[in-house]
Amino acid sequence: MSGNDIVRVKRNPDLPLRFRSDGTFKILQVADMHYANGMMSRCRDVLESEFPYCSDLNTTRFLKRMLEAEKPDFIAFTGDNIFGSSTADAAESLLEAFGPAMESGLPWAAVLGNHDQESTMNREELMSFLSLMDYSVSQVNPSAEVPSSHVKGGMMTDIDGFGNYNLDVYGAPGSHLANSSVLNLFFLDSGDRAVVQGVRTYGWIKESQLGWLRSLSHGFQGQERDVHQSADALRQAKSPALTFFHIPIPETLVSSGDVRAVFMGHDHTNDFCGNLNDIWFCYGGGFGYHGYGKAGWPRRARVILAELGKGDKDWKGVERIKTWKRLDDEKLNKVDEQVLWVHWPSR
Repeated sequence: MSGNDIVRVKRNPDLPLRFRSDGTFKILQVADMHYANGMMSRCRDVLESEFPYCSDLNTTRFLKRMLEAEKPDFIAFTGDNIFGSSTADAAESLLEAFGPAMESGLPWAAVLGNHDQESTMNREELMSFLSLMDYSVSQVNPSAEVPSSHVKGGMMTDIDGFGNYNLDVYGAPGSHLANSSVLNLFFLDSGDRAVVQGVRTYGWIKESQLGWLRSLSHGFQGQERDVHQSADALRQAKSPALTFFHIPIPETLVSSGDVRAVFMGHDHTNDFCGNLNDIWFCYGGGFGYHGYGKAGWPRRARVILAELGKGDKDWKGVERIKTWKRLDDEKLNKVDEQVLWVHWPSR
């Protein structure tokens, strides 16, 4: 190593993730940044009056504005973080795209979309790089929790994709749940491209990933159980879970028993939340300016707020989950606030 080489140690966030002392935990979802080469990358689908001065730097500015306005506890990036086909160097683009998150010192995590790997890194390299960035809690893949799993470097190797992992959010400090997970955050790799019967299409979440998710949700080490028999009981007993990935999928995750809401990207001009089999599926809406959008339709970000229940003397488990969006307009307008889930104690 030469004398000019500098060794940097990753800066880590304060862990574990936990609710605030006021009983809240706020997540900022950033979908489809599509970051490329900074000020050299022009905006797409903006008003003609905005185009001459619009670039990737508008995406950076929007992220900084959101962090200042909402002051989240955690940031979830749901794929197409960089626009690989427009990106000269993936590492440089990643460092610029996630710069505001790293500067904030907040814990953040990311999954990949279908465009991230189109530059100078493959999907495994991208997730490894993301996991090593300052304040990132991203993981390449889950640790080997299932005895039958093939293991490489302490990670499962019989699970499809890169970027499948879970994060626990603990109860409020000083409460009786301070050392217990009360909210689970699941991250899944929904893939990139695929060819099915000669037709080129997008990827999807594979059975190996859903199997891992179900085993984790059920608290079993790979053992089989009657999913239909246990789902209702699990939904009462388990801590609620939120799931994050890029490409919308038809699977509903009902068999996991604890997933209350799913947050996705991919469709930039879709920011709708819909309920399917008691699970909410919410699109983030397009965040980045170098990705396609719709002129006159502001870029946007989604916020998710989980709130603990209050007992006579102490905080309890999660009681309510709600969401809203903010638009990248002059006032950063807040729109479409809605409650996604409320815990009704069994009688």
